Amino acid sequence: MESVYQINPKDNVAVALRNLKAGESIRAGGACAVLRSDVPAGHKAALRNIAEGGPIVKYGFPIGTASRAIAAGEWVHTHNVKTGLGELLEYTYRPDFREPEPAAPETFPGYRRKDGKVGIRNEVWIIPTVGCVNSVARQIEEESQRFLTPELDGIFAFSHPYGCSQLSQDLRNTQLALAGLIRHPNAGAVLVLSLGCENNNIEEMKKVLGPYDPDRVKFLVCQDQEDEVAAGVAAVRELCAYASRFRREPCGADQLVVGLKCGGSDGFSGITANPLLGSFTNRITACGGTAILTEVPEMFGAETILMNRCRSEAVFRKTVDLINGFKQYFMDYHQKIDSNPSPGNKAGGITTLEDKSLGCVQKGGTAPVSGVLMYGSPVKEKGLNLLQAPGNDLVSSTALAVSGAQLVLFTTGRGTPFGSPVPTVKISSNSNLARRKPGWIDFNAGRLLEGESMESLSREFYRFVLSVASGEKQTKADQLGRRELAVFKNGVTL
Repeated sequence: MESVYQINPKDNVAVALRNLKAGESIRAGGACAVLRSDVPAGHKAALRNIAEGGPIVKYGFPIGTASRAIAAGEWVHTHNVKTGLGELLEYTYRPDFREPEPAAPETFPGYRRKDGKVGIRNEVWIIPTVGCVNSVARQIEEESQRFLTPELDGIFAFSHPYGCSQLSQDLRNTQLALAGLIRHPNAGAVLVLSLGCENNNIEEMKKVLGPYDPDRVKFLVCQDQEDEVAAGVAAVRELCAYASRFRREPCGADQLVVGLKCGGSDGFSGITANPLLGSFTNRITACGGTAILTEVPEMFGAETILMNRCRSEAVFRKTVDLINGFKQYFMDYHQKIDSNPSPGNKAGGITTLEDKSLGCVQKGGTAPVSGVLMYGSPVKEKGLNLLQAPGNDLVSSTALAVSGAQLVLFTTGRGTPFGSPVPTVKISSNSNLARRKPGWIDFNAGRLLEGESMESLSREFYRFVLSVASGEKQTKADQLGRRELAVFKNGVTL
C-alpha cells in the first residue's frame, strides 16, 4: 500500500494514507521527499518547496496560500497555510460540461401517490405548527402505535422549537419547511397539530401549503379540544387506515430524488466517500433522476466548478446569486466567510474552507447543474440541483427533505448518529470509522483506499441505495429511531 496519495497531477501536496513518521520517504507524481515531521493520516505533506505566498494546490486547484515558505516533506496544515477566499466576487460564465449519455433507469418498488410523486416509505407523520405542542405530538405518536398495519412503515412525530415569536423570513422559513414535509411523498398521511394562538396557526399554514387532499392531511387545534390527545389519536387512526391502502409497485429510478450531504469530513472524504457519491450522482442523473447538493458555504472556493457546469446562463446567474447571497449573509453578521472548517474537520486533515469545498463538491460528480433552489422550494428540474442552506448537518439535511429528497446520502470521516426526516445513509470515508462505529455507518467507501476499484464499488453502492429505497434495508439511523427536524433560522425571536 502506498503511503501518500496525490489526487491530481497538478497538486504540490499529497495526502497521507496512514500515520507517517519524520524521516520516512514519500513519492508521488514523480516527486520524492523526506518527511521533516510526523504527518497524521488524512493530512497533507508538501511534495516540493512552496514559496511564501505560493499556492497550495490540491484537487488541481488552490486551497490556500503558504503563510511562510514550506519545504518539501513538511506537514502542510493550519500552521503554515492561510485561506485565499475573498468576499463578494464577479463571475464569468464559461460553460465546461458534457451532457451525460442517457441511461435506462432501473426499477425499484415504491409508493405512487395521487399527486404523481413517488415515496420510498409509507409512514404517517405528526407535524406541529408550533413548538408548544411538541409534547402532545409525541404522546399522540406513542398512543397511536396500536394502529400500525403491515402496510405502514411507522408513525412518527417531529419536534421543532418554532412557529411563534418569529418575524418576516424566519416565520416564512418555518412555514415553507413544514409545508414541504406535509407534502412529502414518504408520508402516506399527515396530522398537522396546532396550539391555536400561534403566529403559524392553521389558517396561515394552509395559505403556504396550498391545495391538499383532506383524506391524506388532517388538522387539529389543541385549544379547541377538551382532550387533544384523544382527538389526535382518533385522527391518526383514520390516517393510518387511509395510508394502509397504498402498496409498493414498480417505479423507475428516474423517480428518485436524492439529497447529497457531508458532515464530520476528514482528509479522505474528498478522495473516497464524496467521489463515490459523485459517481452515484452521474448515474442517477443520466437515467433521468434528481440529485440535490446543498451546504452553500462549503461551495466557497469551488463555486466556479459548479458555475461552469450550469446548463444555461440563467442557471449560472442564479448560482452566482446563491453564492454571493450566502457570503452577504456572513457579512451582515460581521462573520468571516472562511469560518468553516470545524475543529473536527481540521483534526481530520482539512486545512481551509477551499480544501473542504473542493472535497465537498465531489458529491455532485460531473453532472450538469440543472436548477437552483431557494430554501424551502420544491425541486422541479430533473438532474443536479443546488439548494440554498447552510452547512449545519441537521439544518441542511432537513432542507434536502423539505425540497423533496426521499433519502439523504451522508458522507462522513468522523461519524455521527443523527438521522433526518427521511432515510439517511451514512457513508464512511475510511475503514477505521466503519469498524469502530458499525451502528452508525451503512456503507464503507474507505475500501477504495484498500484496492477496490471505483467502478466496482459504485455498482455495489448503487444497488445498496436502491435496496434502501425499496424498503429491503433500513438505515442504521432508522434502526436507532433517529429522526431530526431543524429549521433554518436567521433573525429576531420575539
